[in-house]
Amino acid sequence: MEFRQLVYFVAVAEERGFGRAAERLHIVQPAVSQQISRLERELGVRLFDRSPRRVRLTEAGERLLPEARSVLAAIDRTRRAAADLAATEELRLGTSQGLGEQLEQGLERLDPRVRVRLLSMPLAARLDAVRSGELDAAFVRIITTATDLEVIPLWDEPLTAAIPATHPLAAGREVCLGQLAALPLRSAPRSANPPFHELLVRACAAAGFEPLPGPPLTSLQDALAEIGTGAPSWTVLYAGAADRTPVRRVAFRPITGLRAQTGLAVPTGPPSAPVRSLLDVFRREPSLSAGDGRPDRGAPIAGR
Repeated sequence: MEFRQLVYFVAVAEERGFGRAAERLHIVQPAVSQQISRLERELGVRLFDRSPRRVRLTEAGERLLPEARSVLAAIDRTRRAAADLAATEELRLGTSQGLGEQLEQGLERLDPRVRVRLLSMPLAARLDAVRSGELDAAFVRIITTATDLEVIPLWDEPLTAAIPATHPLAAGREVCLGQLAALPLRSAPRSANPPFHELLVRACAAAGFEPLPGPPLTSLQDALAEIGTGAPSWTVLYAGAADRTPVRRVAFRPITGLRAQTGLAVPTGPPSAPVRSLLDVFRREPSLSAGDGRPDRGAPIAGR
């Protein structure tokens, strides 16, 4: 039994004639008659009563018709599923912690045919993975260039200081970097994230001071707990850390004029279709291309 024989059988049954079935199928009538005869021989039953004036289903044909339709419907569903799978493209994205609401909203607006796989890696590993083809693209912060890659800017956001809730600076809506000069800074080693370390050092120098070294930042939760209960100190987070890491004894205040850019590191040359789909989302949605200055969600920048 062949697939086309079932197609011809259903067409003849529905059109009640070989000629009309041939017209519907855009083939010649003898081809239809030939395949129906072969199907009858294969099954060992007569499917149609033929007369010069009409063609009608036999009892066997009546019983076979719904089964044939079911088979054709199953084949059609299989073809559509295969087409959907062929249209689905995977986007392998390198990430770091706390990319925030812009990323979440961007992925929500992405074409549903693009299947996203997020892989969290340190900065250097992310860039190497894009170069090697392990990743299609990677989110990066602060850096605007990378060897053998293109960095496309997406959005920027303010940096936020975490300070003791009892400190006088917590009374204001923002803090100036120079106001933090007397407090020890909790930060990860420079090797953990050289671009951020250099950004912060330059910003402090421009504000007229060199940061006082405080206890090293090992984990955000530990650092915030110690800031809230121990000797006064501070650390820096991306805007939004307060909502995801609420600590009652810690105040989160945006640092005036200090912002960090998030970009997408991609291979040089025309972007792949999945990467282009992601970039199109950010180009279509201006609200995704800029931070709002509100500390709503995020993660510590010092180690990422």
